[in-house]
Amino acid sequence: MEISANQVRELREKTGAGMMDCKKALAEAAGDFEKAVDVLRKKGIASASKKAGRATKEGLVSSYIHGEGKVGVLIEINCETDFVARTEQFRQFVKDVSMHVAAANPQWVSAEEVPADIIAKEKEIAVAQMAASGKPAAVLEKIAEGKIKKFYEDSCLLNQSFVKDPNKNIEQLLKETIAGLGENITIRRFARFVLGEGAKEAAEAGQA
Repeated sequence: MEISANQVRELREKTGAGMMDCKKALAEAAGDFEKAVDVLRKKGIASASKKAGRATKEGLVSSYIHGEGKVGVLIEINCETDFVARTEQFRQFVKDVSMHVAAANPQWVSAEEVPADIIAKEKEIAVAQMAASGKPAAVLEKIAEGKIKKFYEDSCLLNQSFVKDPNKNIEQLLKETIAGLGENITIRRFARFVLGEGAKEAAEAGQA
C-alpha cells in the first residue's frame, strides 16, 4: 500500500525516528499507525532517536588487530557515562564495529563527513556515464542520486551493511545498542592501518 508523507511526518513527530525508518515501519505495519510505533520500538529506533542530542563524553578508545597483524583499527566510540562504557554490551559493540572497519574499509563515519567536492565529482561521473543514453535530464538526475546512495553505502561506516549481519547496517546496529543501554552513543572516529600500505608509493616518490 502507498504510505503518505503526512503519515510519515506524524509518526516521526511521535517517535523522533528518521523519515526512512518511519516509512519502512508504516509499510511493515500496513499503514496501521500504532503498529508502526510498536515496530520502531521493537527495533529500538524510536528511543534511540530521542537520545540522539544528548552529550557523549565517556566511552572507549579501542584497538583491533586482524590477520596476524596485517590489518589494525584504532577507534573511538563515545557514550554518556563511564558506567555504560564498562558494560559488556558496550564493549562488544565497540569490538564489533572495530572488526567491521577492518573488514569493510569505510572511508568516513557518516555521509555528512564526505567532502562536497568528492560528492560533486561522483555525481559528475555518474551523469557522464549515462549522458549518451539519451535519457531525459530528470531521469539522469535520479540515476545519479542512486549512484551517490550506493557510494555512501560503500564508503560510509554508518551506511554499510554490518559484516556479521548483512540484514542491518551499522546505523541500525548503533540504534539497537542505544536502545539496549539507554544512553546516547556516537561513533566519533577511526583509523585503519594495513601493513605496508603506502610504502611502495613513498619509496617511488623518494626516487623521483
